[in-house]
Amino acid sequence: MNTERHPSHQHTVAILSRGDAAARRDATAPNSRFVGVFEALAALGIEARPAIYDESFTEEVREQLLAVDGVLVWVNPIQDGRNRAGLDALLRDVAARGVWVSAHPDVILKMGTKEVLYHTRSMGWGSDTALYQTAEAMRAGLPTRLATGPRVIKRNRGNGGQGVWKVERLPTSPMIRVLDATKDGSEELTLESFLGRCAEYFENGSVVDQPFQPRLSEGVVRCYMAGDRCAGFGHHKVKALVDSPAARSGAGPRLYTSNADPRFQRLRRLMEDEWTPQLTSLLDIPRHDLPMIWDADFMLGPVLPDGGDSYVLGEINVSSVHPYPDEAPAEIAGRVADRLRRKL
Repeated sequence: MNTERHPSHQHTVAILSRGDAAARRDATAPNSRFVGVFEALAALGIEARPAIYDESFTEEVREQLLAVDGVLVWVNPIQDGRNRAGLDALLRDVAARGVWVSAHPDVILKMGTKEVLYHTRSMGWGSDTALYQTAEAMRAGLPTRLATGPRVIKRNRGNGGQGVWKVERLPTSPMIRVLDATKDGSEELTLESFLGRCAEYFENGSVVDQPFQPRLSEGVVRCYMAGDRCAGFGHHKVKALVDSPAARSGAGPRLYTSNADPRFQRLRRLMEDEWTPQLTSLLDIPRHDLPMIWDADFMLGPVLPDGGDSYVLGEINVSSVHPYPDEAPAEIAGRVADRLRRKL
C-alpha cells in the first residue's frame, strides 16, 4: 500500500471505517458506502483514501493515517461486542503527530455521549435531566423522579437503542414497568431487579435520566450538522419506547430532506445561530473542531403558544453518522476543505 504523502498542493484524507482484512484488501472509493463523500471531496481537489480498521492490523492502519493530512472516522462506539478503546488510542496518537482527526476522541467524549444531555440541560433543548455516576446514586434518585412521571434511562455510551429504557411507576404496586428500547413489550420488575440490569453501565460509565416526552409517538427529528452548519434533516415515526400498538404500527423508515425543508427552518435557525454556539461554549470545543458530520435527535416537546413545536434533545450522534441526506456529502466536503486550509 502506498503511504507516501501526495505533493503539498493536494490535500489527502483517509475515510476510516471498521472491517476485516478482506474488506481492507478490497476497499475502493466506488465500492464504499461513503462514495458520495469521496466524490464530493474529489470535486474540491481533495484525494480521499479508504482506510479499513480492525484491532488485528492496527499498525498497518497507523502507517496509513500518518501519510495523510486528515482522517474522517465512521466507527460505532459499540459494535459486535467491541468498543473503540484501541481505535481511540490510535487516533489520539496520530492526531498528536500532526494528522487532523474528525471526530477526535476527546470531542466525542465531550459531545457524543449521553452525558451531554446533563451538561446542556440549561439550554433551550434541555429538560429535567439527572446524571447518576453510581448505582447507589440511581437507587436514591430514581424513585423521587418517577413520582413526577415516566422517565427514560440511558447508558452513557451506546448506539441502536442499547441501554435505553422507559421506566414508570405502577399505580397500585411497588413494582415498576420497564420497556427496553430494543424490545417490543414491557416488563414489571422490582426497582432492585432493574438496577441489577443497569449495573454493567456503571463499570466504565454513567447513566442519564430524562423525563419521557409524551409526543414521542409523533416522531423524532434528526438535524444533521457539518461543523456548525445544518446539512439536512431526517424524520421518522419510531417504535422504540412507544407503548401504543397503534402508534407502533405507524412507525416507518427515516425520510431524509435537505436543509431547506420548510417544516424545520425554526429548528435550523436554533441549531446554527443559538444552540451550536452555546454547545461549543459550554463544552469548551473550538468551533473548527466540531465533527465534520454529526447529528442531534430531537423529540417534540410541548406545543408553543404560537402553535409551533418545541424540541427536546434526545441524543447527539458523533462517532458514526450514516446514512445521511443526499446533500450532506457536499456540506461535509466544504467543511473539510475549510479545516484543511486552517491546518495547513
